[in-house]
Amino acid sequence: MRTIFMGTPDFAVGTLEAMIKSRHEVAAVVTQPDKPKGRGKSMQYTPVKETAVREHIPVIQPVSIKEEQAIDKLKEYKPDVIVVAAYGQILPESILKLPKYGCINVHASLLPKYRGAAPIQWAVINGERESGVTIMYMEKGLDTGDMLKKAVVPISQNETGGSLHDKLAEAGAKLLVEVLDELENGNINPVKQNDNESSYAHMLKKTLGNVDWNREAIDIERLIRGLNPWPSAYTFCNGKLLKLWSADIVSEEELPENAVKGGSNGQVIYVDKRHFIVKAGRDYLRINELQLEGKKRMETDAFLRGYNINTDTVLTSKR
Repeated sequence: MRTIFMGTPDFAVGTLEAMIKSRHEVAAVVTQPDKPKGRGKSMQYTPVKETAVREHIPVIQPVSIKEEQAIDKLKEYKPDVIVVAAYGQILPESILKLPKYGCINVHASLLPKYRGAAPIQWAVINGERESGVTIMYMEKGLDTGDMLKKAVVPISQNETGGSLHDKLAEAGAKLLVEVLDELENGNINPVKQNDNESSYAHMLKKTLGNVDWNREAIDIERLIRGLNPWPSAYTFCNGKLLKLWSADIVSEEELPENAVKGGSNGQVIYVDKRHFIVKAGRDYLRINELQLEGKKRMETDAFLRGYNINTDTVLTSKR
């Protein structure tokens, strides 16, 4: 089939590469405009554009996909199907109706659960045991179209938002090619979503990572993993921002004998050469990896060799 691919970030690259290697033609790629980055503010390609340029595929980068000029450009390619993976803009109805086989989307959740912008991170934060990818028809609603195929991906005990992202990107790339083959052969049966089972994974904000030490340790530990690598969980230590990258839950029974008993939520109640333990609303967290404001990310033992943490230290949500 003759396809147009629409995507922008790293998550979409694997799907584009799989399409290029398949028997289907990628006639053009649509991605977000280049953006300035770094101190020099030099313009940087999106990850999808980098792949398209390397493969000598025409690239279209409208500021708005609703522009008449952009829509006319897509019509010139006469696509049989348009594939979308994390493009970043809502498609107008004129584009949704353009291809023979419609527009299909690679969505990083097991729909109808986790519709919306950040399904990967919320699956980890909420303690789900599995996630997955759904290939679906696109329509006016947000991730509400009929489902074409799913792939289930288990979530491991130490899963981060980053590691699950990579697993789902790989699963989505493989599944998408299967769907294209089945669409062309007429061997696919769309399934309507049950709206009563839907949930919404709203966009991540940096403030989401601000740790509330009154919450249970299990919730904070999931937050740390879910927001790793972006936007990261954080707290404040002696007025400085402290990012938390890895932690283990410690129960009351597992505490070292010389740990401080009682204490306030957010208080460091135990320190040794390798770790420190913080009191939460229920249970405790052993901090394994962190990053102090202005410093590099490091293991806690390296941090403790250059920074003084003791059992009088209290981690807070404000400077």
